[in-house]
Amino acid sequence: MIIEQVVGNIDNISDEILNKLHLENVFVESSNLVKKVQRVVTDHGREIGICLNGQKDLSPGDILYMDERDIIVLNVIPDDLLVIRPSSLRQMGDIAHKIGNRHIPAQFDEIEMLVQYDYLVEELLKQLEVPYTRENKKVKLAFRHVGHSHG
Repeated sequence: MIIEQVVGNIDNISDEILNKLHLENVFVESSNLVKKVQRVVTDHGREIGICLNGQKDLSPGDILYMDERDIIVLNVIPDDLLVIRPSSLRQMGDIAHKIGNRHIPAQFDEIEMLVQYDYLVEELLKQLEVPYTRENKKVKLAFRHVGHSHG
């Protein structure tokens, strides 16, 4: 089976409809959310080729296939993350600047900064006494390196 477009997202499907469908899941690493061409296998052993043309990145919950009987949904494997919870705006700015200088991709929500686990970043957080935890957590976006130059 070749998937050329996402049908929708499971968050927009009612429980009434979902309960009538045979659900298969595809689990991918967050880094694969940006890949337009990939081969995956559902949790029921069905091989699927994904070949998206010009579409946005994949998202957790994307429906790769759906008919009157079956639905195949994309899920993300949890990442090993440092979840940083600075105690002040100044501390957030300082640690974000230092991590940015190391060219480490980060994601932000209301109160947390997320970076993929790196022992050097963990040592920096300890040294600067920035509150953090190490967690396995699902992210909705891939961590991306942003291209740039220093000259």
